[in-house]
Amino acid sequence: MLRHSFTESLREKFNSGIFPVIPDIKCRSPKEGDLLRGRNPSEYAELLVSAGATVISVVTEADYFGGSVEMLSSIAKSVSAPVLRKDFIKDENQVMESLDIGASAILLIASMLEKDSLFRLYDKALSIGLEPFIETHNQSEIEAAKELNASLIGINNRNITELERDDGDVAKTEQLAELVKSNAFIVSESSIASKNDVLRAMKSGAHAALVGTALLQAENPAGMYADLSIKIEKLP
Repeated sequence: MLRHSFTESLREKFNSGIFPVIPDIKCRSPKEGDLLRGRNPSEYAELLVSAGATVISVVTEADYFGGSVEMLSSIAKSVSAPVLRKDFIKDENQVMESLDIGASAILLIASMLEKDSLFRLYDKALSIGLEPFIETHNQSEIEAAKELNASLIGINNRNITELERDDGDVAKTEQLAELVKSNAFIVSESSIASKNDVLRAMKSGAHAALVGTALLQAENPAGMYADLSIKIEKLP
């Protein structure tokens, strides 16, 4: 199945005048419990792509979030949109596995990796055609991402080392986005639950928002997705 690159797809959406929203598919969360509620994840991904999503994020971590590589593989076969693998990637075998199961990009969490490991896994991903998505949560992690000249940088509004049980909000993106000061594409992650949250992320300098729980808990996920996909020219 022919796919654009993950970042290219996001940039195209942004340049078209729509602030990209990345649907994040996870079975459960340590804070919110069961999120899929019996739904077929591939069908859910297809629904969000039909609603306008140009990329999909899939959490494959099993112990805390209930994911699996099989789920990502099934979703990647079901949609033409590039797929991001979100997991606690810590070794090169997981990087290779990500390519094998159909991921176009992988999340590398700066707070969970020594700097040498982060750089090694970043280079390994690039060498096999995977796009590395560097997740940050503080200034030192932003600096590491800039040192790598990362083209895709996420700012997690919650603390992943606490399994996102904390009550973070978009203020973290507002605090850190201005520190990036590069050509990187910035994604605000977690704690995005409303159009106002998306507007705050956009105003702060983010180019996209990753939304998981709020969409999964919505009565009408496709309708909520459309509501969150704000026209950039309408930014106050």
